[in-house]
Amino acid sequence: MHHHLRPAMLPVLAAAFLLLATLAQAHNITRILAQHPEFSTFNHYLTLTHLAPEINGRTTITVCAVDNAAMDDLLSKHPSIYTVKNILSLHVLLDYFGAKKLHQITNGTALAATMYQATGTAPGSAGFVNITDLHGGKVAFGAENNDGTLTSTFVKSVEEIPYNISVIQISKILPSAAAEAPAPAPTQQNLTSIMSKHGCKIFADTLSNYSDALSTFNDNLDGGLTVFCPLDDAFKAFLPKFKNLTASGKLALLEFHGVPVYQSLATLKSNNGLQNTLATDGANKYDFTVQNDGEEVTLKTKLTTAKITDTLIDEQPLAVFAINKVLLPKELFKGEALAPAPAPEPSAADAPAPAKKGKKKKKAADAPAADASSDSPADSPGDAADDTADDSNGAVSGGRYGNVIVALGLVLGLPLVL
Repeated sequence: MHHHLRPAMLPVLAAAFLLLATLAQAHNITRILAQHPEFSTFNHYLTLTHLAPEINGRTTITVCAVDNAAMDDLLSKHPSIYTVKNILSLHVLLDYFGAKKLHQITNGTALAATMYQATGTAPGSAGFVNITDLHGGKVAFGAENNDGTLTSTFVKSVEEIPYNISVIQISKILPSAAAEAPAPAPTQQNLTSIMSKHGCKIFADTLSNYSDALSTFNDNLDGGLTVFCPLDDAFKAFLPKFKNLTASGKLALLEFHGVPVYQSLATLKSNNGLQNTLATDGANKYDFTVQNDGEEVTLKTKLTTAKITDTLIDEQPLAVFAINKVLLPKELFKGEALAPAPAPEPSAADAPAPAKKGKKKKKAADAPAADASSDSPADSPGDAADDTADDSNGAVSGGRYGNVIVALGLVLGLPLVL
């Protein structure tokens, strides 16, 4: 069968290809900087602080990179990883500034909000950066709360994808007393107290009643932990089923709601796919799938699809999100699957409890393996930056844009193969 394009379809076809071209420009800051070895330390710390996926999840953004020598000056002060995150957040502007725009700023000066400001932890105007055109074609930068001192200058444009992302080099780190202040690690936070105060008290109380499960959660706090706690109505309705589980089944069900790596909401949105959990133990996969549903993030097992409804806390290395349903692992609830029942076999709930790993941190699949406790650059920062963000952050794939492409094919009446 031959498909003939009618003249009336040409504008639609042009718009379709323009849309696909736009989607294809999804950026990846790790890949961009990996092409420039002079920024390897800066790139490494964007990965360690989990800023890279947050950058990839935004558009209309400018990253002010500094070279390895400037990063060495910063790291010589031995700041904690949390302080480094605040400082680098100040170098991510929430507006697009290409080289041309920098030299043509209206009235010669501009005030740009940063990712540090967006965290809500920056006091006053500490999360803003002043950009000013100076005599002789120079462009200067300074933290707004730094007494108006412009301490850094524009060096060059590294890469521009108008008006998606601009990566530029500035001469030195922007000093900011607020960003440089020691940032305490949130591990002193009481996990069950946080959940109890934000609508997940029944889950928190149940977790507290099972010391082995609570210990597993607490043992992973320092290295990074993401918790998905069911809201009270959902867990209350589930309690009869929970009480019918074996002791090992109850332990696995609770641990199934924790992931042994810190992930912000932006990270979850840009890292769709399988997630291992605290319950994962060898052949007992106990995993679920993270998938975007518009602006919402869903967690899917064979039996349930839960939505993230609220962020209770998001302070590296701990993130806690409320979800509207209890996550049911197929290992415990095989009989309730909608698909035809499998051949009879012993329930996983009756199996002996998975061997405890003590305080050894379990590995998470498809998650950044960065050591968030590192306060100094790795021996070879370029390698240490890892390719964690390369294939998962901001990459264009059939999974991410497949529905859009299929829809376009249907509109155009063309056969499209993904």
